[in-house]
Amino acid sequence: MTKEVLVSIAGLQYENESDEAIELISTGEYYFRNNKHYVMYDELLEDKEGDSTATVKCTLKISEKQIEVIRKEPAAVHMIFELGQNHMTYYSTPYGDLMMGITTNSIKIEENEDVIDVELTYALDMNYQFVSDCKLTIKIKSK
Repeated sequence: MTKEVLVSIAGLQYENESDEAIELISTGEYYFRNNKHYVMYDELLEDKEGDSTATVKCTLKISEKQIEVIRKEPAAVHMIFELGQNHMTYYSTPYGDLMMGITTNSIKIEENEDVIDVELTYALDMNYQFVSDCKLTIKIKSK
């Protein structure tokens, strides 16, 4: 894997009335240290009209049994995905903090010379109330 990478993150929330999809594609920097893959990238936050309002620094940490997604202000969160575990974290928004719970149901990681594919399924709750089942797909590819 090269230092310069392309990061693609696609998420899907399965809700009763409709499924909500998100997708992010960004460039980033890749490192491998202490048996973990690290990827640093920027994410643009958009307002309701689709205009970019802020850039958020993000970090992915990928190890054999755990995936971490760390976002800095103004939308700070530290999500930990670990099979069969429930991890609680605060999700900071401009409107206040929410307590977020993540219960990981499956983790699939495929590593090749120039590509890392990650697929996660998990249950999401906010303020101790179930919100939806979710799927997150991450692809890191040498640039």
